Amino acid sequence: MQKKQNNTALVWFRNDLRVQDNIVLNEAIKENKNIMACYCFDPRHYEISTFGFKKTEMFRAQFLIETVQDLKTNLNKWNIELFVFNEKPEIAIKQLTKTYSISSIYLQKEWTSEEQAVLQKVKSSVSTNVNYIELYNQFLYHPNDINMRFDEIPQVFTDFRKKVEKESNVQQSVINNPLEKIENVINNTKILSLEDLGFENFKTHVNSAFPFKGGETNALSRLNQYFFETKKLGFYKKSRNGLVGKDYSSKFSSWIANGSISARTIYWKVKQFEEDHFKNESTYWLIFELIWRDYFKYISLKHQKNIFKIGGILHKEYDWKIDDKDIQKWTNGETKSAFVNANMIELKKTGWMSNRGRQNVASYFAKDLLLDWRIGAAYFEAMLIDYDVHSNYGNWMYVAGVGNDTRDRKFNVDLQAERYDANGTFQNMWLQETLF
Repeated sequence: MQKKQNNTALVWFRNDLRVQDNIVLNEAIKENKNIMACYCFDPRHYEISTFGFKKTEMFRAQFLIETVQDLKTNLNKWNIELFVFNEKPEIAIKQLTKTYSISSIYLQKEWTSEEQAVLQKVKSSVSTNVNYIELYNQFLYHPNDINMRFDEIPQVFTDFRKKVEKESNVQQSVINNPLEKIENVINNTKILSLEDLGFENFKTHVNSAFPFKGGETNALSRLNQYFFETKKLGFYKKSRNGLVGKDYSSKFSSWIANGSISARTIYWKVKQFEEDHFKNESTYWLIFELIWRDYFKYISLKHQKNIFKIGGILHKEYDWKIDDKDIQKWTNGETKSAFVNANMIELKKTGWMSNRGRQNVASYFAKDLLLDWRIGAAYFEAMLIDYDVHSNYGNWMYVAGVGNDTRDRKFNVDLQAERYDANGTFQNMWLQETLF
């Protein structure tokens, strides 16, 4: 028989799957003696979306499984039990709160529509006596520190960047302390497998530019390797537009996307690197990219559901079309552009694509094929290991001309290929995959 606990708090993990620098976890530890945790593999995340793609494909699913495994291990060191469910949160959390007399639920504050809808379902199903503590846990510059209301977020990134760099500070990372272990807790839940989620096992492609595993431990290992062991951080600005290999960019985005590592942790490690070794354009540029990530989150906070609408945040009307044959050719890497094709085949085979590749294939989709950009964004959502709702839709709007790009530019994919893949190394690597 399970012994009920009094005044037990529940930490509901979503996209903050880490122990270090986790504001939600830290607040729960500060305010409660007894803490439990849960993560739900929500079946809705593995269904077909309205645009015809699975919301989560096998690459991100595997990365997520590895992440949750690592989270469970790390939480055990803090004497916190992680319950893992293959169930909708409104069902799983209802049962947990009832069994263990949960008094408070701590969670990362989200504002996009699907996450809000799920939270409302949880609140409707759980006892009204439960208190919810929602905390912003995903920013470099916390909303309390930017000296702007959300409706004042600038239309142009440079204006935002200059303001936060001048007027705001990045908070120090928070440190958690272990708790006393809760006795008599029976946890029969287990980490899911790919098969549980409807996928077959696969091996990472030999040419993948992202051969890494999920989880906080691997994120911190990659950070240490990229910064301090190889000092590749010092060349980031020059190499970041690369296409081949694991070290042309930091590759932090996948761990940041599911919260295995915080942007603040990376920021302060950059500062440590600058103090211990050297400071240059490259060390700054990685922080610059973190600010871009923040910016897209603030844009979605400002514009809410408009980031998912065909007119974007500019409410601009284009003559978008839906052509199933063109969409299929694009997803399969069978367009008229060899450079686009190589990038799309890489994505299909590995769940990864370079930043340079993403800009080109998105521009080709929206500006050359004139297809509804939201379909391309939905495909990226399905396939990318590092999918983040704010960055994904922010970047797609930007390229499609309905977002934050005041110049509404179009990429010349042939010239881009000549500039970034002059010898055809990248294209030859992936175009041969069509033979198998």
